[in-house]
Amino acid sequence: MADPRGFMTTPRQVAERRPVGERVQDWNEVYPGTPGQAVLPIISRQAGRCMDCGIPFCHQGCPLGNLIPEWNDMIWRDDWRGALDRLHATNNFPEFTGRLCPAPCETACVVGINRDPVTIKNIEVAIVDRGWDDRRVTAETPAWHTGRTVAVVGSGPAGLAAAQQLTRAGHTVVVYERADAIGGLLRYGIPEFKMEKKVLDRRLKQMRLEGTVFKAGVDIGVDITAEQLLERFDAVVLAIGSTVARDLPVPGRELAGIHQAMEFLPQANRVALGQEVDEQITAHNKDVVIIGGGDTGADCLGTSIRQGARSITQLEIMPTPPGERPDNQPWPTYPMTYRVSSAHEEGGERVYSVSTTEFTGDESGRVTGLNVNEVRMADGRFEVVDGSERFLPAQLILLAMGFTGPQKTGLVDQLGVQLDPRGNVARDASFATSVDRVFVCGDAGRGQSLIVWAIAEGRACANGVDAFLQGSSRLPKPIMPTDRPLVV
Repeated sequence: MADPRGFMTTPRQVAERRPVGERVQDWNEVYPGTPGQAVLPIISRQAGRCMDCGIPFCHQGCPLGNLIPEWNDMIWRDDWRGALDRLHATNNFPEFTGRLCPAPCETACVVGINRDPVTIKNIEVAIVDRGWDDRRVTAETPAWHTGRTVAVVGSGPAGLAAAQQLTRAGHTVVVYERADAIGGLLRYGIPEFKMEKKVLDRRLKQMRLEGTVFKAGVDIGVDITAEQLLERFDAVVLAIGSTVARDLPVPGRELAGIHQAMEFLPQANRVALGQEVDEQITAHNKDVVIIGGGDTGADCLGTSIRQGARSITQLEIMPTPPGERPDNQPWPTYPMTYRVSSAHEEGGERVYSVSTTEFTGDESGRVTGLNVNEVRMADGRFEVVDGSERFLPAQLILLAMGFTGPQKTGLVDQLGVQLDPRGNVARDASFATSVDRVFVCGDAGRGQSLIVWAIAEGRACANGVDAFLQGSSRLPKPIMPTDRPLVV
């Protein structure tokens, strides 16, 4: 235990972000320096708020099973090296989760039953950012090589986690990415103001030094067929994500100026990184409407603000979440409450309980706005509120309503893997698919989820692949609800 009275005497305090007027003028992270550096002045006392709770429910909240009380205690005692070792014992990429995870561990914190929970996410990113600054994060090369080969298709957090674990187990691992650079959504989906790409690049450098091979610009299923892939490798890991965007099939959907979020955000990321994009989709001097109230919608909001949008409205069909934990979502569950991201601090209007009925356009075929209705829940269904229709002007509409599953055309169809009832790739307790030597992890098998789940799935899948290749595995495996028989 750290400070025996810390949770009673020390109030919760989080890292302060840069002033809004300053940070919206650039694409840098919203914290001064790094998030870890921003929290350093208060880190020890905040770690001291972690109590000797007996049963640390933060472990239940974290899919990775992070050893949170242990590294909190070490930070309180100024043992940064030990804290970094404990952090990396369960999480390959804490600098990613420390910036991007919504921290379900904090809503499961025992202190949070009747007080503000421990700032677990801030402490996590402080440990790893300082580890990088102190050059304590180094390559971990395997002691021996097994002679077995593994192809990982997809370089998002699930694929990277699986690849790093398998490389450290001594296998020869090649990661394929169809985009022109490695990282998946970490590269071109997450805006710079949430995570600068130098954070990703330094981790990729570590993985290259460990022996992982990366091949970008290779579309598996097109450039290399599934048959060729299975001929070349002893095992294949599908970490292709959930990339089929949910659409909104209402009248006017064909109008120019209506785009999926993942058409808009990658272009903005490329430009922020100094690349040129022909005919870029931009929010500059436009009325922007974002349909979807989740993290992707918030990313579109922050990006549109930095591009100089005239006005921004973010729509959500669900009612406004409560400010406090509702009674039907008791501790330690992750509650659906009203949350304010850094982008929401910067501007825009959030409108809840509305549904789009039609997009409108001009004679040239460009969108001019949309008609919406207020809705309310009745017997578990949405019903339109009579007389509530209104028009919202918009020259750019962004659809950020989530994803429905992995792309089937190409690799998935060629492999012939079975799918579950939701259209994801079915797998068993070892993350093996219905096709011999083919495994799946991350959103492709689980469905659209959090980055922390993706890393946990990648680690667990690596354990299954290693056991398949070696007969048994010493790789750690997070205990996850995915441990089930193959069900189709």
